[in-house]
Amino acid sequence: MVKVGLTGGIGSGKSTVSNILISQGFSVYNSDNRAKWLMNNNDNLKSNIISIFGNQSYIKESLNRKFISRKVFNDSLKLKELNNLVHPLVALDFNNWLSNQNTNDIVFKEAAILIESGAHKEMDKIIVVACPKNIRIQRVLNRDGNNSESVDKRMQNQMSENEKINYADFVINNSGSKSDLLKELESVISELKKNN
Repeated sequence: MVKVGLTGGIGSGKSTVSNILISQGFSVYNSDNRAKWLMNNNDNLKSNIISIFGNQSYIKESLNRKFISRKVFNDSLKLKELNNLVHPLVALDFNNWLSNQNTNDIVFKEAAILIESGAHKEMDKIIVVACPKNIRIQRVLNRDGNNSESVDKRMQNQMSENEKINYADFVINNSGSKSDLLKELESVISELKKNN
């Protein structure tokens, strides 16, 4: 089984690529979704988050994402503390998921901070979804309704695209049309199948 890491900066379109892969029958583990699930459902993790960020971290048992986002995006130490709590649990969760994927030749792990968290070391191949910064900002503004300043701040908290590309086995350019994206993805998948 080939484990393929899928990453890219905010607004690059890695979720679009994931959705295409899923529609083509591939198994994709979404680290960000699972991290959110764990923060809402793992009691030990919840109490650790409350001990760092206070009781406002949860509203009626649900993670107060706006509150946590405000805390971590303005304080890199707090972001690191949160990541140190969440990432080991996501890694365990991924390994449990992986053990149920034995019929698949290729599986994908989508993660915004695949490289920063060190999870890339567990992958056989890395795909970076790339896109110019101005397009990425516009996509996030359209999607989340944030202001460009807060999007820029989130981008500054992530590794730059050029740095990510240094780790890539494949780079998918997602600045063109959907059919361009599909062609690039198709060529990556055929390379992965060849090496399998």
